[in-house]
Amino acid sequence: MIAETGLAALWLAAMLAGAQLVFAWMAVARGAEPAQRLIRPIAVAQGVLTCGAMALLILLFLRSDMSVYLVAANSHSLKPLLYKFAGAWGNHEGSMLLWVAVISASGAAVALFERGLDKRTHYATLGAQAAISLGFYAFLLLASNPFARLNPPVEDGQGLNPLLQDPGLAFHPPTLYLGYVGLSVAFSFAVGALLTREVNARFAKAVRPWVLAAWILLTFGITAGSYWAYYELGWGGWWFWDPVENASLMPWLAATALFHSASVLAARDALRAWTVMLAVIAFAMSMVGTFLVRSGILTSVHAFAVDPTRGTFILALLGLYIGGALALFALRVHTVNEGARFEPVSREAMLVLNNLLLCVILALVLIGTLYPLLTEMMGVRVSVGPPYFNAVIGPLTIALMAVLVVGPLLRWRKDDPKAMVRRTTPAMIAAALALIAVIALSAGAIGWLSALGFAAAAAVALASLLPLWKRNLLRTPLYTWGMVVAHLGCAVSLAGMASESAFSQERLAAARPGEKFELAGYTVAFDHVLPIAGPNWTAMEATLTVSRNGRVIGTAKPQSRFFADPPTPTNESVQMTRLGGQLYLVLGDQLEAGRWQLRIWWKPFVTFIWAGGGLIALGGALALIGRIRRERRHKAAPKPARERFA
Repeated sequence: MIAETGLAALWLAAMLAGAQLVFAWMAVARGAEPAQRLIRPIAVAQGVLTCGAMALLILLFLRSDMSVYLVAANSHSLKPLLYKFAGAWGNHEGSMLLWVAVISASGAAVALFERGLDKRTHYATLGAQAAISLGFYAFLLLASNPFARLNPPVEDGQGLNPLLQDPGLAFHPPTLYLGYVGLSVAFSFAVGALLTREVNARFAKAVRPWVLAAWILLTFGITAGSYWAYYELGWGGWWFWDPVENASLMPWLAATALFHSASVLAARDALRAWTVMLAVIAFAMSMVGTFLVRSGILTSVHAFAVDPTRGTFILALLGLYIGGALALFALRVHTVNEGARFEPVSREAMLVLNNLLLCVILALVLIGTLYPLLTEMMGVRVSVGPPYFNAVIGPLTIALMAVLVVGPLLRWRKDDPKAMVRRTTPAMIAAALALIAVIALSAGAIGWLSALGFAAAAAVALASLLPLWKRNLLRTPLYTWGMVVAHLGCAVSLAGMASESAFSQERLAAARPGEKFELAGYTVAFDHVLPIAGPNWTAMEATLTVSRNGRVIGTAKPQSRFFADPPTPTNESVQMTRLGGQLYLVLGDQLEAGRWQLRIWWKPFVTFIWAGGGLIALGGALALIGRIRRERRHKAAPKPARERFA
């Protein structure tokens, strides 16, 4: 009865979403008070029901109920408990149920906690969120039922993709989904504001925490996913421009632009149309990502290659939601006032340039991702990979970093160009010194893009700290600290990317036990290979002794694993982290004459990439907490007597 209860909860939640949409229309168009009173409780009940359905699906996986098709197709009774739990969303139907649960829970949170919007705009927002939910309920219940029974039940399941049997599965997809769905909330806010003609600073202040929370989760999810792919796949790379990787990057780029635009609107009452349009684009990109990984048009480690008719369903939803929002924007854009003006030399102008660069990068990533799919439909196979993306995205990223140097050092509304040059001079000097240093240390062998990356990283690092100059650090607002930490994180990540690209070293060997190999000052001794067994896999495990300058610094044990259910070979790499970088070791296939493939990489300062990502997410969290605390203090502050007794 667990599966039937979960399915019934979904049907009931779908009906409540329909009722919420109708009541929202009555509340906004007719001002019906009974409808106004019912909208919030319905949104909360809907969130409780869908989250309950997700909990019941997890319970079915934990119990290894092989009478449920989804469990039988994606789990196994001998699988470790963690992967039974996380395996509930490591598949198409389960991940879509998680998506719907997060959407409905977000709608419940908007109903419970959002008090900054005008009432009519709030009701319109909840109506838009209900409309989004209805489409995904239909998709889940009509095309992707996660609670479908299997008759007769099987003795045991087919197991989970071994590449997904990693702790990363427990947190990487949920954080991305929370980020995607946070963008659906921003979309609903924008639609609600357009419907009620309330695109103003009040709307921006209300939407900003939701956008920032979504952006933080996306940042953390992408950073964690990058590191997961880095150590799990054994290819030695941290980003491959895989279409599914791009599917998570594109919403992040749009959310970054949206957050900055909403901040300008909230603080300076400017960029009104920009903010609404970016909210639509950000949600559109999350929908495009959903389509890519569920349409069956991609073959990827982390894509759900399923029946293409499901992809058609999602494509129809994409056209309905985004097309409808764009049509509404076209109809109501004349009601969106221009807002406050600003001069070309101002912080607002730099934020506009920042948003333009982010949108251009987004467009180029989207083109590079979709172009091979379009040409393949015409019978022509075209590969668009790292050479394209690095060549077109790299220079734009450097330009974006230059804006990041200048923007925070400018004043709002209008600034003096001479003052701008004076404030940015220290950062420019830091960039020049870094450029000279890396060219000298590499004897001119470094690529121009990597050299500029080091220079930009040095400039951004110094410029990120300059807003703290001559300030009382204890009294500096928390959101200012958030900006400083996030921008510093960008510099740290960029330095790691440039270092890994410019100075990585690799050694591929056909090795016998007893042999030694030298790389970047390290000596790797291949001691022996032994068979071992895990909970649901067997492996050949190598023992490698690593030394430097004659002193042993550690032992690494990379594995070549084999999973029986489903039959899949994998490589479990080992990373030995030192102060200056990582030694990356992989045991490959067995060759003739007792030899084994052995891959060794030295990746200087590669950990800066993920440390920087963590700093960016931390900076966002500090900014979010600071903004929330400021709003609460503002609301709690005693009002002037004239306002109290008006």
